[in-house]
Amino acid sequence: MSKQSNQYDKIFRENIEAVIPSLMQNVLGIIAVLSEELPDDIQHTKERKPDVLKKITDIQGNTFILQIEFQVADEPKMVYRMAEYYIMLERKYELPIEQFVIFLGPPKPQMPTQLARKRLIFDFPLISLASLDYHIFLKSTHPEEIVLSILADFQGEAPDKALQQIIHRIEETTTGDLALKRYFNQLRVLAQLRNLELTFKEAMDSIEKFISEERDVLYLRGLDKGEEKAKKQTQTKFVTNLLLKTDFSVERIAEITDVSIDFVKAIQQKIGSK
Repeated sequence: MSKQSNQYDKIFRENIEAVIPSLMQNVLGIIAVLSEELPDDIQHTKERKPDVLKKITDIQGNTFILQIEFQVADEPKMVYRMAEYYIMLERKYELPIEQFVIFLGPPKPQMPTQLARKRLIFDFPLISLASLDYHIFLKSTHPEEIVLSILADFQGEAPDKALQQIIHRIEETTTGDLALKRYFNQLRVLAQLRNLELTFKEAMDSIEKFISEERDVLYLRGLDKGEEKAKKQTQTKFVTNLLLKTDFSVERIAEITDVSIDFVKAIQQKIGSK
């Protein structure tokens, strides 16, 4: 798995429990009255770990196993993976299986969703986040869900205008500067998936434009701007985070953090020596 895919995977694992209830109701059409977390490793001949695996009882009284996969790559063999999941889940739980693949990339996915053989007919629902109205996520009171707005359909709105609304809603629904920093970092990473509508640089520039100095990541955790030592420590942490979690050039990191290129290179060399 690439570094970029790992970043996307990390975001969804951090946010998954907060977004699943609304995702089930607003995107999958499932209104759950009971939801039970299930072990995510399915072992028979192979080990599989679904992104989401729950035992659901819906409002009609139907009980079933819900599996959701978040997919960044347009995987041509996804149908085989989902068929393997289906058989293993059916064998283990002996309950009806409901599966969904939610595609996170910007282009329309081309992956096959059906498998038809002489003794096997199988299919799974494929939902592209880019085809959903971003207001579905924007109206949420959970910042973890609002972050997903950047991957949805802006409904003809200019990307910079839509992004302003997303940032504003995240600020409205987030408590604490550390949490705000985390959600803005997630927004920066997910912006890379909107490369057809919103370039990563445009996303960064827009985010920086609308974060006030008092809440800027360089001043989080109660930084006293009058203490040079504290400022340098915070800059070091921020530069380290950008080096480890983004693909930015040294020059770009220096520009964002308002430090010299030599400062960034020194930290980069220190990280590489560990």
